[in-house]
Amino acid sequence: MSFEQFSLDSRLVRGVEGMGYEDPTPIQEQAIPVVLDDRDVLGIAQTGTGKTAAFVLPILQRLTKGPLHQVRALIVAPTRELAEQTHQAIGKLGKHTRARSVTIYGGVSKNRQIQALRAGVEIIVACPGRLLDLHNEGYIDLTHVEVLVLDEADRMCDMGFLPDIRRILKLVPSQRQTLFFSATMPAAIRRLADGILKNPTTVQIGMIAPAKTVSHALYPVQRHLKKALLLAMLDQMAIGRTLVFTRTKHRAKNLARDLVKRNHRAAALQGNMSQNQRQRALDGFRSGKHDILVATDVAARGIDVNDITHVINFDMPDTVDAYTHRIGRTGRVEKAGEAFTFVERDDEDLVRRVEKLLGHRIERQYLEGFNYNVPAPQRHNNPNQRQRSGRNNSYRGNGNRGGSNWGSASRGGAGRGVPNRNNSNRRSGTR
Repeated sequence: MSFEQFSLDSRLVRGVEGMGYEDPTPIQEQAIPVVLDDRDVLGIAQTGTGKTAAFVLPILQRLTKGPLHQVRALIVAPTRELAEQTHQAIGKLGKHTRARSVTIYGGVSKNRQIQALRAGVEIIVACPGRLLDLHNEGYIDLTHVEVLVLDEADRMCDMGFLPDIRRILKLVPSQRQTLFFSATMPAAIRRLADGILKNPTTVQIGMIAPAKTVSHALYPVQRHLKKALLLAMLDQMAIGRTLVFTRTKHRAKNLARDLVKRNHRAAALQGNMSQNQRQRALDGFRSGKHDILVATDVAARGIDVNDITHVINFDMPDTVDAYTHRIGRTGRVEKAGEAFTFVERDDEDLVRRVEKLLGHRIERQYLEGFNYNVPAPQRHNNPNQRQRSGRNNSYRGNGNRGGSNWGSASRGGAGRGVPNRNNSNRRSGTR
């Protein structure tokens, strides 16, 4: 199937061509005709499958007819980055139409958003909190909304937005089209979907698992050696654009700083940064100014960069779903990607659950030449006693002084040594 078979307005066809799209992705192929038919949709697809265009194109098609300068479509997203990504897609795909959109989210001044609303827009792409604030202040009228999109609903649930979502549902007309997209379908999200969708068409693309184009490897390591292992890995391996995930904002900031000190072109992306700082970091990563982006899960939501070659989990995520979302940043649009995860003893339970999802055991790897037996720095009871050189409290060990053999990997034979994305000897069972 080609985009021509959707019978889109010629102005949208030009927008599709301008984006360089040739053939629709599976979710676009299945969802676009249903959305164009004014049906509710429950879309389940992993990150990087093209679901943004799957709802943006039908919305823009709807807006080629009817009144302008009133809000007729509302897209709710969990993060500012995802809202901006969707807004940019609307701008490019609808470049030759008269439809306009505005992003509404916190962390920035309201003034520019209010000015755009007053000028008249047809599409609002919003995070829940600021949307409700501006509505309560009288700047947003949602009584003419014809299409409501809840994008990445599972993440909105994880971030505690469900009460806000329920408030928003009371503000839009009951007679509307609702499009509900999620990468996973936990019980709370299933109940929400059942409550707001009317006789929906379900579009599910494959297993809710990382793309088959991604290879996975585990690097067993003690906590206090993680930073040293990352630095050694980056020095030895041939990498392209790399996304490093940490569990905390503080660690993301400090790790990016330490990478810059070692002459890596790195930046942090975490929630304590202003929106301008976050946008600069993301733009620098997209443009190639930064080779490495160190991010937390929430801040990284909405990163849309197709040529990320590596995802490195500096910290194991909390859930299998979070692992899926992280790894979904590489191996996009059928390109090969590699996922490396630093694991501690306490991570083994989650590792087994990830392996169950993938359907195979993940290979344990060791970086050749790296000393895994360096003991953890000792804490001193005397606050006036000088700390040993090189100590970093953010990466304090767990007290295990014995190496990292607990990962049940062989240090010899195939798979040992420096990971290299250009190596033709790929890890088996992961493609």
